[in-house]
Amino acid sequence: MLLLFPALGLALSLRLALALAPRGAERGPPAPAPQGDLMFLLDSSASVSHYEFSRVREFVGELAALLPLAPEALRASLVHVGSRPHTEFPFGRYGSGRAVQEAVRAAAQRMGDTNTGLALAYAKEQLFAEAAGARPGVPKVLVWVTDGGSSDPVGPPMQELKDLGVTVFIVSTGRGNLLELTAAASAPAEGHLRFVDVDDLPLIARELRGAILDAVRPQQLWASEVTSSAFRLTWPPLLTADIGYYLLELVPRTKPGARRRQQLPGNATEWTWAGLEPDTDYDAALVPESNVRPVGPQHLRVRTLPEEPPEEAGPQRIVFSHTRPRSLRVSWAPALGPSAARGYHVQFGALPGGTAQRVEVPAGHNSTTLQGLEPGTSYLVTVTATFHSGRERAMSAKACTPDGQRSRPPRPRHHPVLGAEGPEPAAEDPLLPNPAGGRGS
Repeated sequence: MLLLFPALGLALSLRLALALAPRGAERGPPAPAPQGDLMFLLDSSASVSHYEFSRVREFVGELAALLPLAPEALRASLVHVGSRPHTEFPFGRYGSGRAVQEAVRAAAQRMGDTNTGLALAYAKEQLFAEAAGARPGVPKVLVWVTDGGSSDPVGPPMQELKDLGVTVFIVSTGRGNLLELTAAASAPAEGHLRFVDVDDLPLIARELRGAILDAVRPQQLWASEVTSSAFRLTWPPLLTADIGYYLLELVPRTKPGARRRQQLPGNATEWTWAGLEPDTDYDAALVPESNVRPVGPQHLRVRTLPEEPPEEAGPQRIVFSHTRPRSLRVSWAPALGPSAARGYHVQFGALPGGTAQRVEVPAGHNSTTLQGLEPGTSYLVTVTATFHSGRERAMSAKACTPDGQRSRPPRPRHHPVLGAEGPEPAAEDPLLPNPAGGRGS
């Protein structure tokens, strides 16, 4: 097409330039109501007290009342987490925020196990199933309210949801694992993950409402899954394959000459830009080209995340040796390379429920002797590596001391000349990386 009409290339470049140019105060028709499918996922298992569930239920109802829910706009569904997932009501059953609020308030706690992973797999089906009232081509949002625990893995099914373009908000009432929930929420985590006491949930209702509306803003280009080197652009279906195509352009603000372009068919609704610079502002433009009706360009500024520090690997294997009734030696494979640990500490305590003791081990050492143990007792030993970033990595193992009598008498060592017993040679550390490596005290 460009060969037949050479002027078209210049015209497209001018349109892209205009799309990326700063805009003044533009006037136009009022923005249409936001469209999207919003699912509330509530921990309804026995791990949540009746009081906590009532507070969460009140919060979700208040949040629904604040949202512009309507039959042809934003619609809501409620799913319980329990031994098996349960749909309280599907998309489209209630046509207003007030009606959804009353339905949420009437929901009863399901009890049972906290099978969150199973509920997330079920949520994926419901969010995209027309039989559940879901609609194709509209933004999908999941709001998961949890006390932080789960009886089954959460990571893989949550990643499948995000890979399908679902925006995931997580509200934890304070007992969740920060690293796991940060990985589960949509990026950036600071915009999609909130830790709050169950009694303070109403304080975040309006803020969360604004974030949800940003995720389903109609006719708008938006970014998700932002990392230090990539992000995904998503937009509503503005065209179809038979009436036009899209032109995408990406320009780093620090290097305007390093612009990138991509052409996509008219039925596309997303594109991932990869190979980007960390901690950098990018101006993205989406230009719909239609031979049927004019559709205005859209633009967005996205900042990539700072570069992540190198992976910090903690102890990989724990070995016990020199086991005596009142002492034993613990060794571990040390953290090596650019993320080597700045030190270790070893905690040990008798099982079950014994008082924990702690031994500090300096960097460069990978073993220490635990003293003052009780004969014939099981111990839980935890080796923790600390890094310069402030993070820690730990590994635990169980050890058991023999009874008061030695389990094996010492083997006599004869002097080659005098025939007298000599000292037993010191055993080498099985996990020490080289003979020059030190040992803890």
